[in-house]
Amino acid sequence: MSTRQQYPFTRYVAIGDSQTEGLGDGDESQGYRGWADRFAEILAVGNPDLTYANLAVRGRVTARVKAEQLGPALALKPDLVTVMAGMNDLVRPGFDAARVAADIEEMFTELTATGARVATVTFPDIGRISPLARRALPRVLDLNARIRAAADRHGVAVLDTFPHRVTTDPRLWSRDRLHASPLGHARIAAGVADVLGVPGHESWLEPLPPLAPQSVFGAVTAEARWFAGFMGPWVWRRVRGRSSGDGREAKRPALAAVTVPDRERA
Repeated sequence: MSTRQQYPFTRYVAIGDSQTEGLGDGDESQGYRGWADRFAEILAVGNPDLTYANLAVRGRVTARVKAEQLGPALALKPDLVTVMAGMNDLVRPGFDAARVAADIEEMFTELTATGARVATVTFPDIGRISPLARRALPRVLDLNARIRAAADRHGVAVLDTFPHRVTTDPRLWSRDRLHASPLGHARIAAGVADVLGVPGHESWLEPLPPLAPQSVFGAVTAEARWFAGFMGPWVWRRVRGRSSGDGREAKRPALAAVTVPDRERA
């Protein structure tokens, strides 16, 4: 099989929110890499002619992803699109799984109608990442089921993270527990590559070495620190009607060549 048969895509566009923008994998001064950038680099190893755009903006709910990013994505005439949205809806009061899934399915409909290959990602069991989020489990299950069903109707590839315990390993998540860590972003990139048939990325499911057990006191202290340092400020922004994405624009709005780090070429 030729390299181009293994890597048939030449115009990749990513749309979504902060995970696709890359938060948790970099910083404000140096910029964010993230799973979509990492996935583009995987593709570029096999196809140096690949071009890539990332339209994702942090803080966007699904309706805004559709309203603000779908049109520009279609205008770029991609042959591959990744759609990852819904977490910002899921954690808000008044969450409506049917409405969110309908917006996601509309994006699937319009993107696949162009002939583009589309891939998406479900959500892990967030209660295993943070005990304070366990009450959201019914929402996660509902939205994931609707995403899978919509993907099946439109032939969209699905990276289904929920069934796999490794996806909730704390080492795959940043300190805020809302965004993947660099290792987590690398695993998502490998997983998307795997479900799209790019060979050599099955290891995204490999478990990490066991963690040392944590005492009850340590666990309670960690939860308190997380709430004070991350969850509290997030709630305060919501109360004020603010978003982390206010005033933000896409980091990579146009298709451009992908630079592959030397360590990824090996």
